[in-house]
Amino acid sequence: MSSALPSGVQTLKFRRPHGSATVEPSKEPLRHTGLLQDKIRRSARALWMPSLSLAFRIILLLRFSAAMYANIQDCDEVFNFWEPLHYLDKGFGFQTWETSPQYAIRSWAHILLHLLPSRLPALIRGTSKRQSFFAVRIVLSFASSFCEAKFYRSVVDSMNDHLGRYMLFMMLFSPGMWNASGAFIPSSFAMYTTLLAFSFCLKPPSQDNHLRTLSTVVLFAMGAIVGWPFSLLLSLPFVLEELFVYGADRVSSGTYGVWLAGRVRRLITSGLIASLLFIPVIAVDSWAYGRMAVTPWNIIRYNIFGGPERGPELYGTEPWYYYLLNLLLNFNIILPLALISLPALAITHTIDYRRLGIVKHRADESSPYTILTMRLLPLYLWLGVLSAQPHKEERFMYPAYPLVCFNAATTLYLVRGWAEVVYVQMTSLYAAAQTTIFRYITLGIIVISTVLSCGRILALNHYYHAPLDVSYHFESVELPRLLNVTNLLPPPRPRSRSDNHAYDGDEAVDLGPIKVFGLRMCYGKEWYRFPGHYLVPDGVEVKFIKSDFDGLLPRHFELSAGSEGLWKREQTRIAPPGLNDVNREEKSVYVDVATCDYLVDLDFPMHPAESINEPRYAIDSEIWDRVYCVGFLDAKHSSLLTRTLYLRSSWWQGQNSFGDYCLAKWERGSVP
Repeated sequence: MSSALPSGVQTLKFRRPHGSATVEPSKEPLRHTGLLQDKIRRSARALWMPSLSLAFRIILLLRFSAAMYANIQDCDEVFNFWEPLHYLDKGFGFQTWETSPQYAIRSWAHILLHLLPSRLPALIRGTSKRQSFFAVRIVLSFASSFCEAKFYRSVVDSMNDHLGRYMLFMMLFSPGMWNASGAFIPSSFAMYTTLLAFSFCLKPPSQDNHLRTLSTVVLFAMGAIVGWPFSLLLSLPFVLEELFVYGADRVSSGTYGVWLAGRVRRLITSGLIASLLFIPVIAVDSWAYGRMAVTPWNIIRYNIFGGPERGPELYGTEPWYYYLLNLLLNFNIILPLALISLPALAITHTIDYRRLGIVKHRADESSPYTILTMRLLPLYLWLGVLSAQPHKEERFMYPAYPLVCFNAATTLYLVRGWAEVVYVQMTSLYAAAQTTIFRYITLGIIVISTVLSCGRILALNHYYHAPLDVSYHFESVELPRLLNVTNLLPPPRPRSRSDNHAYDGDEAVDLGPIKVFGLRMCYGKEWYRFPGHYLVPDGVEVKFIKSDFDGLLPRHFELSAGSEGLWKREQTRIAPPGLNDVNREEKSVYVDVATCDYLVDLDFPMHPAESINEPRYAIDSEIWDRVYCVGFLDAKHSSLLTRTLYLRSSWWQGQNSFGDYCLAKWERGSVP
């Protein structure tokens, strides 16, 4: 069957590069009535298509708001990246076993890239560390916005205008992209490089387009070497395409060997050039750890070859459908569209063959269906391999988030073609040229997805933002209040000198206009929601108290005032005692709750739960004063629908159960 509305505008474009020895496939529209062609041309002229600059600015508006208001989704982001960055910047912070030189799992080269943005606010007088936190997030949002805009324009220029617009709006409002765009983790960095790599590799391969191969290989390698090595899996379909798909070349059987040798030689050359990225990364990491350190290999070795007593399974396992449910939360109706993209392409091949702009496939050239299949495969490969792993985390899916939108946009474009075919068969070409039903169908899907996405983003902000709210209140309200009342913060309570803490009790710390004595803020069962030292004022020591968690918690880097030489933080070269790679609890990281001046705790009054190690501190009014409490969703006892999406309705919120996320202050004179 032929397409109902085939034209140069509506078909996918797989353009051959200028100067290619092969002939570009015809982009002439099929010959329908002049009235239909006039309708198509008018529609094409009216189509709103943002430029790269405009798309960047539109995306940046959303990503900037995410930088300012998005939650911290994962404690790994805090302890493995924000805290080491804070140590480089300020000389103290938490350290995990991954940044111990004994294991060298995390790359200081990646962390070092964020040091300059963190120090930019220091150039402005009167700023605090909080501004450094948001400065890093904003820079990451700028990077993500440009990469997303570049990917969008590449889809428009290399494939199809409609497909590009669908994808733009899917990415723009996606809760997944909202969370991933400004996250300080390697998988977000790998997402940026994946976006840029795909912006180059969307063009069909050819013998004349060496830049496509080199740029794509270097970007995929950068994501793997500087970011997350497992992201290299997304490049496998590109490698297969580069080696075995003609793309824009026409190859006869007699010249196939020469053609293949040229492709192999070009791919190997590009790979060797990309491997040069190892040099600065290994140099920085070896410099930081004080010994030879190849962190990408260390990550792979631990996660794949760690042995029965080690490996990611120590940190939890999830069922095979975990990522499907997680992607459904982050992409709603976009996910089913993404998952059926390959079946949709097969159906289009049968009922709407000319949808991709071809009339007849030649034996010496690649079919656009083959090329598009290679574009859609990475998401399936990524989802399949990650779902097969027992240990699963939301952030592992970040590099493929844009591909969810790309696959879904492709499905929407193809399904619209089916609707056009059916409509023409039921009516006529004239009626098809006059109707706007297809536009409203696709618009309706985008609008529904956008509404659901906004509801999810609002839910994340209203239901789970309390840890950031509490840290802000402590810095901006509680400390100034104490200064106004006493003119000087009360001296800390006596505590053991053997504690591995960052500040001495007698040490006064200068916070610009505020001078305070060291205070101790403690986290118990809420340790994994600690937002990081950038959101805690200097002079406030953060410690852990024992909870029911029996795994390994981070410990403080030893205090570092700086050292001679280019690498100022020498403690990165010293393996601290107690940190291990088998998640064995180290009790020396805990302090007695009696030494805490402030405590952060979560209490669910409607469904209370307590144990010996996790008493309900927040309701013990004889010992703890509830300084500030914020509502926090009790997901276990809330409706699935109302906890997933946010509506400002008393009935809607009545289906939810909330707890109190509290900052509590030890009442002077009482004895815990």
